[in-house]
Amino acid sequence: MAAARTTKTGASEAAAEHLRRLVRGGSFGSTGRLPSERELVDRLQVSRTTLRRALGMLADEGLVSSAPQSGWFVNEAPLGEPPRTLISFTEMARRRGVVPRTRVLSHVVREAKLDEAHQLMAAPVSPVLEVERLRSLGETPICIDHGVILLERTPGIEHVDLEDTSLYAEMGALGTEPARSNFVVEAIGADDREAELLDVPVGSPLLLGAETAFDAVGLPILIGSTRYRANVYRFYSTMLRR
Repeated sequence: MAAARTTKTGASEAAAEHLRRLVRGGSFGSTGRLPSERELVDRLQVSRTTLRRALGMLADEGLVSSAPQSGWFVNEAPLGEPPRTLISFTEMARRRGVVPRTRVLSHVVREAKLDEAHQLMAAPVSPVLEVERLRSLGETPICIDHGVILLERTPGIEHVDLEDTSLYAEMGALGTEPARSNFVVEAIGADDREAELLDVPVGSPLLLGAETAFDAVGLPILIGSTRYRANVYRFYSTMLRR
């Protein structure tokens, strides 16, 4: 019996080490979600009992955790859009099996500034909604999102409560969901306000993403910026050599 227990323990440790290498090598993509238990059993050529022991070992080490009815996830796997795919923060979070939270910091209807009108291909002083929100995963703040939305192309968005909801989804419900986005990323340091909101030291690295989103016919409907904690967000890009 002791030999059988030793064999089982050895098989679980071997499977756990295999999974460790996959986790640390970034094999589970931008969402950090592990394949299903059935897939892992086939991949590792072990029993389901052995696999669950191995996953339990990694969970004890803090490498992975389980989400009810969603599967297993790598802890602290960076958020990020898959290459060439436009998805919202809310969609990214739900793919990770975690609850997205949104706190509205400001919500103002005003006239567009001259440079904003130019970027939005709109007449000067066109009405826009300017909104700033703090986005979190559970209780952990992840990014500060700032957007300017042209109201003539998304009428009614100024009346929507954007607390704990997806801006893209709400725009889509009004008939103007973003179809594509131009996105530029640069590294910056957190100022006093950003550091306080994101719960990081002043000067900590942030990734600043500047966005222009377009509707299905190619008209700009939103310009904005998002400041991500650099340790929780990864930007993916696909480049082709011609």
